[in-house]
Amino acid sequence: MTEQPPKDLQPVIRTIAMPADTNAQGDIFGGWLMSQMDLAAGSVALRTSRGRAATIAVDAMQFHRPVKVGDEVTLYARLLSVGRTSMKVEVRAWRRLASDEVSEQVTSGIFTFVAIDEHGNPRPVQQQAG
Repeated sequence: MTEQPPKDLQPVIRTIAMPADTNAQGDIFGGWLMSQMDLAAGSVALRTSRGRAATIAVDAMQFHRPVKVGDEVTLYARLLSVGRTSMKVEVRAWRRLASDEVSEQVTSGIFTFVAIDEHGNPRPVQQQAG
């Protein structure tokens, strides 16, 4: 049965899992996948805060299934909440098997960012109106 990617999340990054990113068993390193998720969440945080933002926490990280070399990995993200200086972003990673059209969720997590100024100090989130 083919799962369907979430309709309430936007695709932010699509990439191919490569051999250099694997462990000895041929599975993609969790750290590689987490870094891709951080990039996707960071993109949402940057657009939301209209400037620099730094990751300060990763919560509820779950690895559901392995990713193999050649799989197409798509990262979906959405803004969950905005505080005075912080933002929470949900990210879900899906893979499409290299050999067919089967898609399945492989990882999910919540990333918290703080908007920062040019000196690295927290600043208010400057959301766009509308």
